[in-house]
Amino acid sequence: MFSGHHQPLKIWVHCLYLMSLNQSNHQIHQELDLNKDDVQKMAQQLRECACSKTPEVLLDGEVECDEVYIVAGHKGHPEAVKKKAEPGDEND
Repeated sequence: MFSGHHQPLKIWVHCLYLMSLNQSNHQIHQELDLNKDDVQKMAQQLRECACSKTPEVLLDGEVECDEVYIVAGHKGHPEAVKKKAEPGDEND
């Protein structure tokens, strides 16, 4: 991954560290005093390499999933989508 590039390994590791701190490419270019295009290319290569090494998730045996409640629409006003009980409903 790091061989054949003009930046020393120390710079690559420092760039990776700054990326792990959620620094922007602009911030990394300023911190490392590198050309912003070089930082863009380095960050892209590091991300692509990390994603390509991610193992496939395999589930085996008993798998448990928690419930998820999603209120669609009326963002910020969940009471607007609550089902109103009608007279005669006996499911309460």
